[in-house]
Amino acid sequence: MATSTKRFDLLIFDWDGTLMDSAGSIVDCIQAASADLGWPVPSRDAASHIIGLGLKEAVEALFPDLPETEHPRLVERYRHHYLGRDHEIPLFEGARELIVELHARGYLLAVATGKARRGLARAFGHSGLGPYFHASRTADETHSKPHPAMILELLDELGVDGGRALMIGDTSHDLEMARNAGTPSLAAGYGAHPAGSLAGFGPLEVCGDFGRLAAWLRAHA
Repeated sequence: MATSTKRFDLLIFDWDGTLMDSAGSIVDCIQAASADLGWPVPSRDAASHIIGLGLKEAVEALFPDLPETEHPRLVERYRHHYLGRDHEIPLFEGARELIVELHARGYLLAVATGKARRGLARAFGHSGLGPYFHASRTADETHSKPHPAMILELLDELGVDGGRALMIGDTSHDLEMARNAGTPSLAAGYGAHPAGSLAGFGPLEVCGDFGRLAAWLRAHA
């Protein structure tokens, strides 16, 4: 049963691996881009771990010894592979209905994502969910996660106190960002990072699938 009184005014969602079932595609595209350039291909675990970071930070984490002048080559190949399939990547089952419902119930909704603004615009367009979000932040227009800037800027823009906002994400970068910003978090334990690695960041709950995450929000947000 849904709560009659809101615990939170603002719900901030990560996108990839939280609302959209894209983590596997991102890993595939990172590996393909690395192979295109003849560079060492990261393991699936290593490629999964950088999901949520901005592209610049992701490349630095995967290839710390790579000269910065080489970064654009990997970014270009990654985008080549990802943009060829992003229109086919689905939302998690029930995600559309949940966002529409939360919007109708009067929550402020926002997105904080490691995508670039252009990528988020494409995702909003393909999914049709753009009109339901009141604000968003991307990694190319402010600090990358886990820096708290995305959350702090959204709080300021929407006039919400940090204690009345909830960050919802599937990676340690999301939860660490929330902790750095002083806001509560909810862990999507079905996304890019293993559920067991998320509990240490102090989320209110680690949800093992999207259905459980949706139920938690309906009952406790």
